[in-house]
Amino acid sequence: MAEKKPETPPSADAAPGAPAAAAPKGGGLLPALLPVVLAPALTWAVAQFVLLPKITAALTADPHAEKAAAPGKAEEKGHGAPKGGHGAKGEAGAEASTGYRFENVVVNLAGTMGTRYLKTSFLVTGEEDIVARFDAAKPQLGDVTLGVLSSLTLADLEEAGAKNLLRERLLAAYNQALGGKVAENLFFSEFVIQ
Repeated sequence: MAEKKPETPPSADAAPGAPAAAAPKGGGLLPALLPVVLAPALTWAVAQFVLLPKITAALTADPHAEKAAAPGKAEEKGHGAPKGGHGAKGEAGAEASTGYRFENVVVNLAGTMGTRYLKTSFLVTGEEDIVARFDAAKPQLGDVTLGVLSSLTLADLEEAGAKNLLRERLLAAYNQALGGKVAENLFFSEFVIQ
């Protein structure tokens, strides 16, 4: 029989083609790969099974449920920005209990020579009679909306907190046009820059 030679660890000056020493037991590649594989998988699972159902439930919540419980009351509808003008299209409707809704308002962004636009939908809430007050001043408020939105540049919208600044500008413009603090909150449901 051949006699076995004891294995000696390779020295630092070993040839580059020489086989490397085996990894110590208990360590290895698995602990390093687990976070790389598990982090995206857990992120996806939380988004899919926790966040998306909550967002979907909030968006599909029936704002008419309260009115349905009280039969015999007619629903009051409002209208949003007028169609046309400054590249805008606008239609809106709102319930008195939820606020005044501006739907699909489209404006060209300033400084883009008509190549970029903003499409947005939002809800304005405030006093109980906000729908009636907005309906009474519909043409004026439509013009105010188009003026504020079309004065924005692409750089304005790319800044941090741009939506909050836009929200404040719109609320201030509505309250100034109506001569008092009628509009209190504004909630974006769509905000697309193209």
